[in-house]
Amino acid sequence: MIIVPVKEGENIERALKKFKRKAEKTGIIKEVRTRKQYEKPSVTKRVKMQHAIYVNKLHTAED
Repeated sequence: MIIVPVKEGENIERALKKFKRKAEKTGIIKEVRTRKQYEKPSVTKRVKMQHAIYVNKLHTAED
């Protein structure tokens, strides 16, 4: 749980900005996005493999 102490008279936008920064540092936003929709392990594996092939082609094209 993220706790953002708000000082007396502090602007709400500033407190929200602190909250967003803390949430991004802890990786909560990224995890929520990945859990939003279930992805089968086979699909995840296929995407990783396609990305590896793409990166490999990029590196071989440079040589």
